[in-house]
Amino acid sequence: MATDDFADATLVLLGHGTTQNEDSAAPVYQHAAELRRRNIFAEVREAFWKQEPQVKQVLATVSTPRVFIVPLFVSEGYFSGEVIPRELGLDADFSLQPSAFSLLYCRPIGTHDSMTNVLLARAREVIEQFPFPRAPKPKDLTLFIAGHGTERSGKSRKAIERQVDLLRAMNLYAAIHAIFLEESPRIADCYQLAQTKNLVIVPFFISDGLHTQEDIPVLLGEAKPTVQQRLQSGQPTWRNPTEKNGKLVWYAPAVGTEPHIADVILERVRETSLKR
Repeated sequence: MATDDFADATLVLLGHGTTQNEDSAAPVYQHAAELRRRNIFAEVREAFWKQEPQVKQVLATVSTPRVFIVPLFVSEGYFSGEVIPRELGLDADFSLQPSAFSLLYCRPIGTHDSMTNVLLARAREVIEQFPFPRAPKPKDLTLFIAGHGTERSGKSRKAIERQVDLLRAMNLYAAIHAIFLEESPRIADCYQLAQTKNLVIVPFFISDGLHTQEDIPVLLGEAKPTVQQRLQSGQPTWRNPTEKNGKLVWYAPAVGTEPHIADVILERVRETSLKR
């Protein structure tokens, strides 16, 4: 698709946001800057659901005839699939017409097929970066995809479970499991689920925020005061690899800052544009 197809459009990257951890917004600003550099859209704007600038405020200042909102969310769950569309007044097709502009709401990035490669890259990179005492081969590793999960929406865990199925079909690792913060199997269950000594855990979260930097390391067995002390001093809250419960555990960064995400965002826009 030619780049000038979006010369009349504004791209809005929509993150969840939080006032509790400033790193939460980093992926939105990272990918907005990259897409702005590519000069494909008339404008690229950052917006959030729970921090400034909020999405409604951003939309109120848009001047182009078309606006694409791409939610930087993992799943078509409670927020991206229900709350946000409802609050924006979108219809069943996730669009807003008639209005001052055509507002097109794209699918979340986490459900895109290429996220499988992003997860594999995260797992591979953390093992290669910290090969102690030597980098184990994938066949000697159990891979865990850690998601949020919520009982408020059955769709929340589907993106994670789908990726687990796709990864299992590749037959690269000894085993692959999904684990969750708020559903079963829980994060801490990884030690019982793993049949190998070596574990690699990839958080299927957009940002390295509160959940990935604090909650998950504590659930994996690090003392909360240790995690908070490391966080306050600017250190990683998990040291790779760490031995816990007789297992050697590597813990990767969240998927949302992986550079390929910018291309996933573009694909979501193109898919939505072709449907109109």
